[in-house]
Amino acid sequence: MTTLTEQHRDPAWAWARYEPAAGRPWTLALAGHLHRRAGFGGTWEQLQRALRGGPQRTVDGLLRPAGDVAGFNRDFDKYEASADDARGVEDLRAWWLQRMMQSPHPLLEKMTLFWHGHFSVDGGKVNFTRLAQRHVALLRGQALGSFRELLRGIVHDAAVFLSLEAAINRKSQPNEQFPRWLMECYTVGHGNYTEADVRGAARAFAGWFVLQGELRDIPREHDTESKRILGQQGPFNSDDVVRILLEQPATAQHIVRKLYRWLISETAEPDARLIAPLAAAFGKDYDVGKVVEMMLRSNLFYSAAAVRQRVKCPVEFALGIVRALEGAVPAMNLAHDLGRLGQSLFFPPTTKGWTGGRDWINHATLAGRHNLAAAFLQATGGPYAGKLNPGEVAKKHGISTPQAAAKFFAELFVQDAAVAGEVIERDADKAARHAAYAVVTSPEFQLA
Repeated sequence: MTTLTEQHRDPAWAWARYEPAAGRPWTLALAGHLHRRAGFGGTWEQLQRALRGGPQRTVDGLLRPAGDVAGFNRDFDKYEASADDARGVEDLRAWWLQRMMQSPHPLLEKMTLFWHGHFSVDGGKVNFTRLAQRHVALLRGQALGSFRELLRGIVHDAAVFLSLEAAINRKSQPNEQFPRWLMECYTVGHGNYTEADVRGAARAFAGWFVLQGELRDIPREHDTESKRILGQQGPFNSDDVVRILLEQPATAQHIVRKLYRWLISETAEPDARLIAPLAAAFGKDYDVGKVVEMMLRSNLFYSAAAVRQRVKCPVEFALGIVRALEGAVPAMNLAHDLGRLGQSLFFPPTTKGWTGGRDWINHATLAGRHNLAAAFLQATGGPYAGKLNPGEVAKKHGISTPQAAAKFFAELFVQDAAVAGEVIERDADKAARHAAYAVVTSPEFQLA
């Protein structure tokens, strides 16, 4: 664990743009760090391009990638919209993983995954695949956009109401489930609201029902009387609740802290002084992309306080192998295997999502990661056999000997030649597979 020094805690230094200098050079290790946090790791070509282009130009490309991203997303939206309710979310999980494997905009998918954990909709409770698909489309649509618009969408999202068991909201019996989690998890956070605030907000949402899988507004059930919510008084409705929550400084602070944990570090808690300038800027317009960009360009992001200060979630672990080896694996099988590692997409363990951090790693899940890596790298046998070819990737980049392959995979996956495993196998294909396996099962590869 790395603690924050006085320099790290200084907002003026921390959030200033990182510019390479003699004492803090731009290196392959930092390029790899950027690609891990702003995606799922880089290919060798992407890492080399980043090394040549420098940090700021690389961030430009990650935020606004070249290519037809909109067309790619339209195609996948069509595939996902065709998912069958009879199969639950099985098809949907597979399509999302396939999208993450292939997306030309990995940062967008990485941030969609972040919001999936933040809003934590449970597909088992939703029970309508089309609603789960719409929910993730909503997250993706504003993943790097407006949190204001995202929240406005969330409070009219049938999947959220069903997941929170808040499908019935009568004037005579206001349902407190949704407004409680709206405050506790989605906006102001623990300690920044009262039970009276929850009751007032519940009355404001009276009249919203989920009927036959659709959210419906029933005016006769509205509560038009005055309510008191977070210090404000009036005949508030659901739109007013969103406005009031977004006016609270605690909302911007809560979201920025979660983004800090996702993009900077989960091992050292930032103090209020460090978070303050980002939260103040975020609270003005709720532009997610601006905050993400500020973090990815910052001195703090490229410091020892951030590098390898997160444990990879299972999705990051698996896709870090797949994308670096420039291939794809069967997504349906992968969805099941990730569930065994503790991350079943659309099935978060609690309303607060996945705890993350060290909870991702225990004896069982670490063994499971090793087994999944072995399955990925097998030449024959099993659902993944032959789908990834480390030897071909090494050859493509001019690597011709087992010894060189061991170093290559250490630099590809963790940007550290010292992590290279011992070379025993003489067969080039087997040597490449063994070398890749040695690195992706190392402690270093478990960290983002």
